[in-house]
Amino acid sequence: MDPAPGAARSTGRRGEIFSRYLERFLEYVVLLLMAGLAILVVVAVGFRKAGAALVWYDELASIMLAWLTYYGACLAAMKHAHIGFPKFAAGASPKLRASLVVVREVLVVGFFLSVAWAGWQVQQILWGTYLVSMPSIPTAVAHSVIPLGALLFVVSELSVLAEKLGNDP
Repeated sequence: MDPAPGAARSTGRRGEIFSRYLERFLEYVVLLLMAGLAILVVVAVGFRKAGAALVWYDELASIMLAWLTYYGACLAAMKHAHIGFPKFAAGASPKLRASLVVVREVLVVGFFLSVAWAGWQVQQILWGTYLVSMPSIPTAVAHSVIPLGALLFVVSELSVLAEKLGNDP
């Protein structure tokens, strides 16, 4: 038996709401990471200029930059501004475009699932080790962005898939 006409709209509406909240969450995370990294760099330059360089600055800044890269990529995926050659599919006929979008999504999602798996393997190897300049922070926490960011990228891609199949590949 077919679902009621309102059921499909309700499910689609929930997906849109989820996408909107996910996009807003990613915007805040990226904004906080950018602001935090900018503040860290300014403070570190000030300390270095004063002759008292922060020992832990380089390690923390590189970790924050990696986090910013991963979460920024997720945000770009939500805005259809990341990998996947969107202009290539946009020029195709509607039937071919849908096929190209599906193939592209399978490739992108497959790639990021493999990144998540590799990141999880790295987590297992790093278990029990700590950062060099900040020995109270486990290395696994710093590198957790690899599997988490990759999975979040997959969620981001899939949350806008219907939109991509519709009018905006």
